[in-house]
Amino acid sequence: MRKNSVKNTRINSEVLKELSRIISREIKDPRISPMTTVVAVEVAPDLKTCKAYISVLGSEEEQESTVEGLRSAHGYIKRELARSINLRNTPDIRFILDQSIEYGVNMSRKIDVINADIHKREMEESEE
Repeated sequence: MRKNSVKNTRINSEVLKELSRIISREIKDPRISPMTTVVAVEVAPDLKTCKAYISVLGSEEEQESTVEGLRSAHGYIKRELARSINLRNTPDIRFILDQSIEYGVNMSRKIDVINADIHKREMEESEE
């Protein structure tokens, strides 16, 4: 199976949906932030491994504790994934912290500040 085949894309989306459901609704670990999102999932073509990119909205400490909590709940998550998705092999999940959403929010704030400064300067120039 090729990496970008239709079957692999379908498996990625199904694993993403189920991981999101398991993390948000079934795990009761207090270390895991309620603002945790599964951004993307890459299942290997042989269905043995899976990279799950996780985004956590919060401080750096919350992000680290969430990833730690997910890694400690690895066995439970894999078992629940095996129950909900009928695959030949249940992939071994590796959680990776993805900070692209946080980066995007930060860049958006910077753009808003620059736009406000430009607008302020234009207003001052028009008053003169």
